[in-house]
Amino acid sequence: MDKLSSLAKYTASCPFLGRTKTSTLRTLCTSASSRYPSLSKLTEKATRCPVMGPALQVRSGQLVAGYASVAGSAEVNSIHHHKGVFPHPTGGNIEMCPHASKALAAARMAEDLARAKKEKDAKAAAAASAKPSTSKAAAAGCPFHASDVTAEAAKATATAGGFNYDQWYTTELEKKHKDASYRYFNNINRLATKFPIAHTGDPKHEVEVWCANDYLGMGNNPVVLETMHRTLDTYGHGAGGTRNIAGNTGMHLALEEELAQLHRKPAALVFSSCYVANDATLATLGSKLPGCVYFSDAMNHASMIQGMRHSGAKRVIFKHNDLEDLEAKLAQYPKETPKIIAFESVYSMCGSIGPIAEICDLAKQYGALTFLDEVHAVGLYGPHGAGVAEHLDWDAQVRAGNSPEPIKGSVMDRIDIITGTLGKAYGAIGGYIAGSTDFVDTIRSYAAGFIFTTSLPPVNVAGARASISYQREYLGDRQLKQLNVKELKSRFEALDVPVIPGPSHIVPVLVGDAALAKAASDALLANHGVYVQSINYPTVARGEERLRFTVTPGHNLDQITRLAKVVDQTFTELGIKRTSDWKALGGHAGVGMPDAKPVQPIWTDEHLGLASGTAPKLLRAGQKRIIDTRAVRITREKFNDLLGPVDTVASTVGHKQAGHKEVYPMTPSASVHAPTPVAVAA
Repeated sequence: MDKLSSLAKYTASCPFLGRTKTSTLRTLCTSASSRYPSLSKLTEKATRCPVMGPALQVRSGQLVAGYASVAGSAEVNSIHHHKGVFPHPTGGNIEMCPHASKALAAARMAEDLARAKKEKDAKAAAAASAKPSTSKAAAAGCPFHASDVTAEAAKATATAGGFNYDQWYTTELEKKHKDASYRYFNNINRLATKFPIAHTGDPKHEVEVWCANDYLGMGNNPVVLETMHRTLDTYGHGAGGTRNIAGNTGMHLALEEELAQLHRKPAALVFSSCYVANDATLATLGSKLPGCVYFSDAMNHASMIQGMRHSGAKRVIFKHNDLEDLEAKLAQYPKETPKIIAFESVYSMCGSIGPIAEICDLAKQYGALTFLDEVHAVGLYGPHGAGVAEHLDWDAQVRAGNSPEPIKGSVMDRIDIITGTLGKAYGAIGGYIAGSTDFVDTIRSYAAGFIFTTSLPPVNVAGARASISYQREYLGDRQLKQLNVKELKSRFEALDVPVIPGPSHIVPVLVGDAALAKAASDALLANHGVYVQSINYPTVARGEERLRFTVTPGHNLDQITRLAKVVDQTFTELGIKRTSDWKALGGHAGVGMPDAKPVQPIWTDEHLGLASGTAPKLLRAGQKRIIDTRAVRITREKFNDLLGPVDTVASTVGHKQAGHKEVYPMTPSASVHAPTPVAVAA
């Protein structure tokens, strides 16, 4: 009801529209009301206008009546036949019907408008007994006619001769809108018992999530939730202070020990996020090491860039994954000069993987430390989920099991500093560093980002540790995720959908235009119930805008099939370039490049269990994910010292109890051990 382009002609007649900034109107148009989910914030404001309020009521009634008349027409049966919803739309297929879904949306909007009117009338009746003030104050009660009062308030913000702050805000925001880099935040609420399903601002409107960084669905793993409930009951919510003042709990220390063992390093340190971990660590090292020089990959994450800037140290940027360029720049400095090579294992927007072993060779040759960000790799790569550095020595890491002792000469052992997140594959929150004891103690003692912030609540820390512990013991989730990634990439390729080639789990689909990328994201959400966020500048370069899909082990084959179909349809409807189009233009951003060689995934058939016939099966609609009982048992035992043993009779994990509808069937699967079949309730 409130398309921004259609509002312009009313600015002269409506005081509110006339005086409100375009950027503010745009935000109001695109933001859902928290009280009335089917309405935008602008529509909610309009319900309080004496002119627009009644008009909205009339128009919504017309819409509902119009859709009702369509629903009763003789053409409906043929429409339903064509759309596959014959004989009539139901809750499961209503979105496929061209009029029933719109009628449902119109009905929801009518309900919200009626509720808003009822609340407005109630407030007006309550205020009727009070003596009215001046006519100016009365006019101010309507957001569309309160011109005098708000205009005076706006003038007061810019004193005579002072800086016009409001104008500066408006100018800066308008820049973002003009270059289509303004960020819109969708209201998406992931449902624990329906992963990967979420609802929008309207709890009745469910969608499939295809871009979350909860890569393995550990945010709803039953042993993780069980551990968090037990911790919450034992220790409450907040941490109580910084790590130095009442916030250093046994849960924090146990998590750091778990992380150190995961990476086979002597020590680890937990931060409130990995952005903070990277920023604080790099800022501290660069400011303390005399004459330090950073060598930074051109595609490093903003947290690393910011940390290096904050350090004040010199920063030399080398071309992405270009070893020759890196060596040429390292060779310009004496070996005794302190140097740190900062790079990532998996680059999250393009899906490329860093040449870790080769960078370690250069670091040794030129006397540099290695700083490896494994944020988009921990939990997802390696037999125990320690990341790409572990993955590169697969057989040796399997033989070593979960021993905390380093494997001398392995890639992971050669890395000096590893950083990772708890907020992606582990489904929690927080970040960390791992390395030598003295290195970690130095950061603990000097990094302001660690020292002066409240520590994470024990309940979050416990959930993160439970997630890490479970994934160290169970390989099946990582395998199934990669099999799903392989399936989706294959389907996109068959449909000429332009996937940017890469060896990792990231599925970036090139659009090449900011406005089109957002339009595709909006269309997929509005028309097909598919949520995937568009990625624009400055996250990616201008002209390389994309949709970034993330597939989880919780997505089933039917959902993958449907996703490929609706993406193909949306690309056709919006006229977005295909792989063949980019190839005809000479290639762009890795898509359609001449003489391009196929990119081999880092997960081989041996890693996936395909060679041995032990690979997990892709899920079909209605099938539940496997929960490994051995991993559950080991994880529970790790918390016995602080939480006591689990009452397995009363526990919701491992038993189906009254009131627990979701049951996770346990079947044998490929893993680093043989799991035991058992039913597990969510």
